[in-house]
Amino acid sequence: MSILTGARILLGVTGSIAAYKAADLASRLTQQGAMVDVILTQGAEKFITPLTFQSVSGRKAYTDADLWGGQAHVLHVGLGHSAELLVIAPCTANTLFRLAHGQADNLLGVTALAMNGATLVAPAMDAGMYEHPATQENVRILHERGVLFAGPAEGRMASGLSGRGRMLEPLEIIGHIRLALARKGRLSGKRVVVTAGGTQEPIDPVRYITNRSSGKQGYALAQAALDAGAQVRLVTHPTGLPAPVGAEVVEVRTTAEMLAAVLEACQEADALIMAAAVADFRVAQVSEHKLKKRDGLPRVELVAADDILANVAQMREKLARLRVVAGFAAESRDLLQNAGDKLKSKRLDLIAANDISAVDAGFAVDTNRITLLFADGRQEPLPLMGKDDAAETIVSRVTALLE
Repeated sequence: MSILTGARILLGVTGSIAAYKAADLASRLTQQGAMVDVILTQGAEKFITPLTFQSVSGRKAYTDADLWGGQAHVLHVGLGHSAELLVIAPCTANTLFRLAHGQADNLLGVTALAMNGATLVAPAMDAGMYEHPATQENVRILHERGVLFAGPAEGRMASGLSGRGRMLEPLEIIGHIRLALARKGRLSGKRVVVTAGGTQEPIDPVRYITNRSSGKQGYALAQAALDAGAQVRLVTHPTGLPAPVGAEVVEVRTTAEMLAAVLEACQEADALIMAAAVADFRVAQVSEHKLKKRDGLPRVELVAADDILANVAQMREKLARLRVVAGFAAESRDLLQNAGDKLKSKRLDLIAANDISAVDAGFAVDTNRITLLFADGRQEPLPLMGKDDAAETIVSRVTALLE
């Protein structure tokens, strides 16, 4: 299950034009299984109504009128104690001041003081307001108290000016929410390296050899490791996919570049999950200039590319911290035999045998058919599942091996 499934999130919405994005945020969180309660300030009600949030979340949205209702003496306590995380998005300069100074004259303010869980704010204001020394002092105070920040970003403001102060987009805020919820996960304090995508072996300055890997499974594995609380370094060729929030991304193109990046990252890593579809071959002699048709058919000689897992296997004794290495075997025939051979020859602890011959699995689709093979001889066939679910399962097994 996603880390958001069943998560109790309290969303505070304050008086900014970016309040309309908060409705999208509440909707997306709800669709991913979170239970979202909303508190709107009086300023927020000038831009958007409680009914909007009730419609997308299926739960009551609270306003200051509820503070003075029949349950006023317990409402803020109940909301603050039941939520795992308070997210204030958008968070205005005025609300940053209120939080920093413990001002409790509205429902959001008293609830923030009653919170048992963490607080995450997504600032939204004009650039001059955010950079003002008074605002920066409030930001400093909140940082020191452990309040988490998502943004702000650079961009165009409602004023027509550009600068730092724009609220992050809902998808990116959700990434920060996931990080906040994962802080005490099973992999907290662990470092995990994940590789993703294919590699590009140049033929000339224009052309290269690659494969059909989309990088989706590797990126899903990075997100699953982040959800488990790990520090994640994602070594990937440029895929066009949005990187998971919180991952340290190292972009590479060739197998040699990926090898160097992986060996460096593994010096301080607890686990390596090698999901990249690394090229088996590279061009022996890369042409300095573009090959031209007028010169006739070129002769391209291929040689073996670097074997990253073989190199890691040779260095395992020197990588004192690296305890678990997991690989992938994307096969179109003799799936278990080839995967088992790779498991042994590369000294892996776990390998995911991925049947790419099926039309609903493998490259460029959102599902996979995987069988997990372990070094102790165990086999675990997984049903057809989405790559996110497959990633969560694999990370769970890696976690168990680390534990």
